[in-house]
Amino acid sequence: MKITIVGTGYVGLVSGVCLSSFGHDVTCVDSSGEKIDLLNSGQVPIFEPGLDALIAENVALDRLRFSTDLATSVASAQVVFIAVGTPSRAGDGHADLQFVHTAVGDVARALKNYTVIATKSTVPVGTGDDIERIIRQTNPEADFSVVSNPEFLREGAAIEDFRAPDRVLIGAEDPRAIETMAELYQTLDPDLHPLVFTSRRTAELTKYAANAFLAVKLAYINEIADLCEQVGADVQHVALGMGLDSRIGRRFLNAGPGYGGSCFPKDTLALLRTAQDHDSPIRVIETIVGINETRKRAMARKIERAIGASIRGKTIGILGLTFKPNTDDIRESPALSIIQALFDKGASVKAYDPAGMSAARSVMPGIEYSGSIRAAATDADALVIITDWDEFKTLDLADLQPVMRSPVLVDLRNLYDPAQVQASGFAYHSVGRR
Repeated sequence: MKITIVGTGYVGLVSGVCLSSFGHDVTCVDSSGEKIDLLNSGQVPIFEPGLDALIAENVALDRLRFSTDLATSVASAQVVFIAVGTPSRAGDGHADLQFVHTAVGDVARALKNYTVIATKSTVPVGTGDDIERIIRQTNPEADFSVVSNPEFLREGAAIEDFRAPDRVLIGAEDPRAIETMAELYQTLDPDLHPLVFTSRRTAELTKYAANAFLAVKLAYINEIADLCEQVGADVQHVALGMGLDSRIGRRFLNAGPGYGGSCFPKDTLALLRTAQDHDSPIRVIETIVGINETRKRAMARKIERAIGASIRGKTIGILGLTFKPNTDDIRESPALSIIQALFDKGASVKAYDPAGMSAARSVMPGIEYSGSIRAAATDADALVIITDWDEFKTLDLADLQPVMRSPVLVDLRNLYDPAQVQASGFAYHSVGRR
């Protein structure tokens, strides 16, 4: 099938590349000539394991191309995916749909034959209706269907998630669109990776409901971690005991410094606003949004307590700036809030991250960026693990201790066994454990 992806951000690029690996003919379109030139030169503007190799493979097979020519790409496409950003709108927290509306208008003017317009962008309930209205107003002669096909991709594992999904959710009512989308995903084994067809509005809401529920699990286990510290329990054992219950599941029960990234913060807020607008507030989501915001700065106070005195004039070594490992995404990262709180308390910060330092430099120039773990630890009064990159799971503590001003390790991801760290001469502090 001939596919056009509008938007080469994280979702659009991963979706387009993976669809080309299914054997489809895919053109990824973006209004940024700089980004398209970069992709055509073989470079990838985002960090995602395996993406560069998959792009090269499918470009070589002539199944994948990158272009700024939306009109030509759309005119010949059977399916057009809208995969542009929907950030939180300044002022009220609603999803900002300006990029969606602009893209849809451009697509409408270019439609020639029957085309399925599929929304990959995360959008509020009813956006599909708006898209349909914009297309009919812009091009009354157009023959098209609008479907919702939300993504459920984890940064750092996005290729696996797209090519071997738990499910593919498709909101569509038009039989032609249902047939087209079934053909699009026919390479997937339906027993392992089922296609779930539902109404368009149901699919739109499911995306928000799923992300918000995962955020609830994360906020909940963080609250339990605080209680564990007060009563002398171990949150990791609590999480294991909970997670082995098949009704609960083990994923997203890792206590830590709070959630971040491009999805959970904005999607929970957008869901809240939608619920309030429809006079159906979701109190549990209102609560966990507040929990997560206070969680991040609470971690700065934990660091201060670990040092045992005011941190004014102290140097803190930070390991990890991205909101999770295997990505260069620093959006809403807990690390940024924690570091800002440390700055507010008068501390200096040195930091190292395998992939996120370039992005962080533009928003936090006050950090001293280090080229290695050892450099970040040198002359530090404490070393703090914020992101659970694999290379932070095997620290050479014997090598780090002599270069630090004070051997204090604050592990906000519970990567280490307390007894082993203490045996290495460190004062060790973690989350939800004695």
